[in-house]
Parts: sequence; structure tokens; C-alpha cells
Amino acid sequence: MSNTEISNIDGTWWQSGTVYQVYPRSFRDSNGDGIGDLGGLLEKIDYLHWLGVDAVWLSPVYRSPQHDNGYDISDYQDIDPTFGTLAQLDEVIETLRERGMRLIMDLVVNHTSTEHAWFTESRSSRQSAKRDWYIWRSPREGFTAGEPGAEPTNWESFFSRPAWTLDEATGEYYLHLFAPEQPDLNWENPEVRQAVYSMMNWWLDRGVGGFRMDVINLISKVYPFGDGPPLADTGRGDGREWYQHGPRLHEFLREMQDEVFAGRDAGLVRVGETPDVTVDQARELSDPGQRMLDMVFQFEHVSLDREPDDWKRPVPMDREAIYRNLADWQSGLAERGWNSLYWTNHDQPRTVSRFGDDSPQHWEQSAKTLATVLYLMKGTAFVYQGDEIGMVNMSFAGMDDFVDVSAIEYIRAGLARGRDPLELVSDLSRTSRDNARTPMQWTSEPTAGFTSGTPWFAVNASATWLSVQAQRDDPQSVLSHVRAVIAARRQLKALAEGDFVELSTGDARVVAYDRDDAVNRVRVVANLSSDSVAVDRALVEPGVDPGMAGVEALSVGETSAGLIGPWASRVWTTDV
Repeated sequence: MSNTEISNIDGTWWQSGTVYQVYPRSFRDSNGDGIGDLGGLLEKIDYLHWLGVDAVWLSPVYRSPQHDNGYDISDYQDIDPTFGTLAQLDEVIETLRERGMRLIMDLVVNHTSTEHAWFTESRSSRQSAKRDWYIWRSPREGFTAGEPGAEPTNWESFFSRPAWTLDEATGEYYLHLFAPEQPDLNWENPEVRQAVYSMMNWWLDRGVGGFRMDVINLISKVYPFGDGPPLADTGRGDGREWYQHGPRLHEFLREMQDEVFAGRDAGLVRVGETPDVTVDQARELSDPGQRMLDMVFQFEHVSLDREPDDWKRPVPMDREAIYRNLADWQSGLAERGWNSLYWTNHDQPRTVSRFGDDSPQHWEQSAKTLATVLYLMKGTAFVYQGDEIGMVNMSFAGMDDFVDVSAIEYIRAGLARGRDPLELVSDLSRTSRDNARTPMQWTSEPTAGFTSGTPWFAVNASATWLSVQAQRDDPQSVLSHVRAVIAARRQLKALAEGDFVELSTGDARVVAYDRDDAVNRVRVVANLSSDSVAVDRALVEPGVDPGMAGVEALSVGETSAGLIGPWASRVWTTDV
């Protein structure tokens, strides 16, 4: 190993690491029932090893009624038969370990399914021993249970319904910040927390390498509850003041550290999904000295092309603002904390269709340059399945094409308010989570090599020309480029540990930064537009450093004296 390379075996492997997210329902089907499964993941582990990733983040495969595609869990310690068996999950863990990779499980503990045994017992009576495991409230004073407006607060859920549902048998309402089938756990109850910690320890004992913690900054609520300011579209209230980043969040996360992670392998990773987190909050949450999380998922850059109060309604893209936001997070977490680097996931549209240009002229270069710009920043890279080949958004013809619960509820609520159906389809075509959930495109076959049966969700028509098969042996493909970026992250200390230094370009369409570790410097310059742009000639002319040859291969597109082409990017090294 040269002095420019880094080790990937210590407790901070994620500093140079890349995590690949698998959405199992859409990744690969091994038994022909049309639904992706653990057998399909096992078939593709060698592909992930070839790609060079360090860990696999697996979206939920626990037992679930599948009201929210597995994020409504009815048994945390078993595998849903849709996806396979616990023995197969153990095989996944071991097969990854043999190839030097880890499995990161999705941890969904803000809420469970209404079919979880805990909730079944909790709703059995007001005197149940587990009644206080969930958040129950009587109707609003002066109202009878079930009347309009009788909900304990006016909050709207994330899925376009009231956040309270009446349990008619007991006459009280339970809180659900998401679907009615996803009741919120009461983290104020120490028995709940201990049950969660016991479950987490059970998984770590099986060899899991850590957790991605779903909406973890919602677990601490502010009591007593109150009505939130009315939202423009529905009149229901925005309750975030009472449930985001509550007063006991840090206490709960430190308790989790003590009860679950303390004394274990230093390489275990704790990734927190934290909606609306600020830079200051993220810095504290991911500061190693605070003993809470290793990194967080922030949502600022994926909110800048959305209406502030309606994340399914798009606004014009401002790539300068998005890059500016990413750069601000780089500087904000420069001294303490750690960044996660992602363009998309199972909750977001496809990267190249959203942030790039998916036209035939610019699709390939914009997909490559977006990968370069983000993944060479400081932080842990997260690649969502299909992004390594530049998968694009789906073409939706009508309202019936959407299958995601949040899209269906959004359509229902929009129609009830008199919104134009064509407008709803247009908005959701750009913003729906369904864009990320079409089957993975392995081949150009009618079912994209995803299944031998009928896929649970329509295959994107782009599979005829956009697939792993079409790109794997092409050294100039998007797949080959992303693989090279992943390798560079692992090999170069400047990319793992170096400072992020933003450079002025004189044109907002062109971004530039250095990654500087006091020995070597990696420079990145990119045009985030579909136009050629004039820039300072020195900015796009590489230096020479034979000791780090090969990085220049990451460059994309045409640059000439003082001009950088559409979606072109240059990467090179210099001595400090």
C-alpha cells in the first residue's frame, strides 16, 4: 500500500467507504414470483463486490403487512416470507463478510405496524400493560370521538391524512406520523426503549454491521401536544414543533449507545435519517465525542426543488443553490461531525432525471459528472440501486400508474380539494417515490433480468438500452465511471481525510473544489449545465503529479483553453 492509499479495516471504514442501498422488492427476484427477495440479493453479491462497495444497506425485509412496502413492521426478529427466510438473511451476512463487506439493516423504531404484537396488546383495552407503549389520547375537549375535529391535535401526517386515528373499541385516538397502519411508539416509556435495544442487540449478535435509523429524530416528542400552524392546502396543522428533534433525543441516542453499541466492534455504523435537521444539530449528532450517531441523512439539498409545504409539488431546479447547499454542509461539518453523500434513495426520484439532464444528448455525461461532484466530497458515499448505471425516471401515463402509498394518498387528497388530475400526474411524475422503485435493470429483456415472472411493478421502458448488461464491459460507461470513483475514494487519502476547499469559478454553472490532505491535492471542476461555459483557463488545466497517476481518468467530456463543455468535469492531482 502506497502512502497515498488508506486502510479500510479500522473502525472508521466509512470515511473512505461506499454504501450501496438495496430496495429488496425491486432489486432481483430469485423465485419468479415477481417480487425481489434475499435469494436475488445473494445472486448479485459478487456484482456488488466487483463494483467495489464496502457495505449494503438493506431496506426492511422484516415481517410486515406491506402497507408501506416494509416500513410498517409487525415482527422485528423475523423475515417476511415475501423476501425469504432468516436463514437466507444469515447467508447474506456471511457471504458479504467473506468478501469484505458489511450488511447495514434498516431500523424503523419511531413506529411499528398496527399488526405488531405490541400494538395488538396496547389497543386491547385502556388497562392493557402495553397501553403506554404507544401514544394514545382522548378526543379533543368538547367533542365526541369520531366527530370531525375531535382529533387530539390538528396535525397532518406525512401521508396527507390526519395524524390521529380513532380506535373505536377503546374510544381513544393513537398517533401515527405516517400511515394509519404505522402507530408511533412511545419512547418516553423505558420498557419500549429496552425492548428496542434488546432487538438491536439480537441483530448485532447475528453479525449485522450497523443500522440506518429511519426518521430517528422523531422519537422524542414535546409534551403536552398543541395545534400546529395550518397548512395552506389542507388547513390541517404542521406539528413538527412537537415531534422533530425533541428534548430527549440526545438522551435516547446516548442510552442506545450504552445499551447496544458500547464494547462492540468499533466498525459498527450508526446512520440517522433526520428530516429537517440543521447543520448545527447534525454536527452535534455526528460528533464522535457526543456518542450518538456516526452520520446523518439531511434533506436540505433534496428539498430545494420542492414547495416548502408540499414535497410532492416541484419548483424549478436551481443547481447553483443545490451545490451551494452541499458546500455549506461540507464547511459546516468540517471540524466536527461527518457528512453522508447521497443524490437519491428509495424515497426520491432518479438522480439524472432530477439533478442532471436525461435527454439522449446529455444523459451519460450528466450522470457521470453528478457522481464525480458528490462522491469526491468529504463524507460517506451512498449509491442507490440503479444509480450506478444512470437509471432515469419512469413515464407515468395516469393516476392508476402510481403504487406508492404516499402517492395514492396525495392523489386522493388532491382530488378532494379539486386539483386537476393532469396536474397531479405531472407533479408526481417528477417527484414520486415510485420513480426509485421500478425494477432494477440488469438486462435489456422485457422484464429487465429482474424476474422470470411478472414484475410487481412495471419495468421502465429505458431498460431496452439502459442496463448493467449494456454497460459492464464498456470502459466508457456510467457504470465503469462510478466504479472508478468508488475505487478512488478508497485509494486516496486526500479523498478520505482531506479538507474540502471551495474555489471560485466566476460562473454559477461551474463548480470547483480541492480535497487537500497537506500532502496531495485532488481538484474537481465541473459544469453543471447543458451549455458550454467560458472559465479561467488555469481552472481547467491539470497539474502534474506522477505519484498519483490515474485520477485523470475520472475526467468527463470536453474542455479546451478557457472553455468547459456541457456536463464536463475534470479531476486531477497536484502537489500541495
